[in-house]
Amino acid sequence: MEVLSNKIDRKQLKTGDHIYSWRQAYVYAHHGIYIGDEMVIHFTIGSGQQATGIPAILDRFFTSSAPSFDTKLPCQRCREAAETRNHGVFSSCLDCFLSGGQLYLFQYGVSKLQFLAQARGGTCTLASSDPTEEVLPRALYLLEKGFGCYHISKNNCEDFAVYCKTGLFATTKGCSGQAASYLAATSTVASSSFRFVNSSLFGKALVGCGTYCIKRLVSDIGFRYEVIKDVTKVPVERIPELTMEASRLEF
Repeated sequence: MEVLSNKIDRKQLKTGDHIYSWRQAYVYAHHGIYIGDEMVIHFTIGSGQQATGIPAILDRFFTSSAPSFDTKLPCQRCREAAETRNHGVFSSCLDCFLSGGQLYLFQYGVSKLQFLAQARGGTCTLASSDPTEEVLPRALYLLEKGFGCYHISKNNCEDFAVYCKTGLFATTKGCSGQAASYLAATSTVASSSFRFVNSSLFGKALVGCGTYCIKRLVSDIGFRYEVIKDVTKVPVERIPELTMEASRLEF
């Protein structure tokens, strides 16, 4: 599973790190910002929100909300803290964030080759991280002000953590790395089945792999910032307003 992610030990954690933990047998991952003292700020579905974009049954399966799926976590302290918030940005202890899973470090400023070598999205980006002294204030500000309504593919925990690390916000919302990899894989399989039905198996695999990689690359926020130009640096004070405006639109 090391080809999927970047497992680290707790002793390696640094304040301002973007961390994540795989859920449901590596089906998806939950992301957050480590703020020190065994605490993490992360984005889930708030008590006053409903996730948008997919049926409720899938929301319950994919969303890493405060209660854990398969352990007795969260602890009483984190549960009480979560219940006081009507938006989806929470602060919880590292154990509750991991919810029994392993700890991984999201990588920034990777090369295109390293990015494409990853079998899955949601583990790294071409974008560079800002200094810790810029990352922490963003996370702490959004802890108080919120990050809009949770959307499984267009405004999720990965989007939150990446914004805190980079200050980059997509003016035309697209899928984050993890969600984009799922959509790229699905569309690639579908198109390959119809367009290359008479081709050799090797040809199908080659074209499909290339299509998948291209779709993942063009959805990366670093690539979009440098090449597509639909991503800009946005002050954290504007984020609550922008995310709430986006949530009013039909995704």
